[in-house]
Amino acid sequence: MAMSNLKLIAVIGGAHCSVEIHELAWQVGEGIARRGAALICGGRGGVMEAACQGAKAGGGLTIGILPGESPAEANAFVDLKIVTGLRDARNVIIARTADALIAIDGGHGTLSEIAFGLKFGKIVIGLHLEFDVPGVISATTPAEAVQLAFQAIG
Repeated sequence: MAMSNLKLIAVIGGAHCSVEIHELAWQVGEGIARRGAALICGGRGGVMEAACQGAKAGGGLTIGILPGESPAEANAFVDLKIVTGLRDARNVIIARTADALIAIDGGHGTLSEIAFGLKFGKIVIGLHLEFDVPGVISATTPAEAVQLAFQAIG
């Protein structure tokens, strides 16, 4: 696939997660990779790391938009480390860059990414969210979340 045609799916979620959420994020990451898109995320631990790990298992490309000033803060499964020094403001970059976003669990940081995604007119899929946000499309399984994202972006 030509890089100009490469779809970017963001996986957003907490920096810490349970074993159950880790497995959901891993499956989402793998599904994104197997369908030929790149995964973009905040590049750190928790949901982000699990999704990157799944994407790598699926043969995919992973991009981490890092909050700090060092590429060393990226998890071991990030291929392209984008160092921003922007802390939480990096959420705007993730939401603006992604073709669609899949939100898994998470808290206030995830909520900000969801809000930016919706503000920018992006499709946002929610999987196992603890809160309801108008405009977020709910999915019940990782496979459904990936399918909805790909349907939305064509």
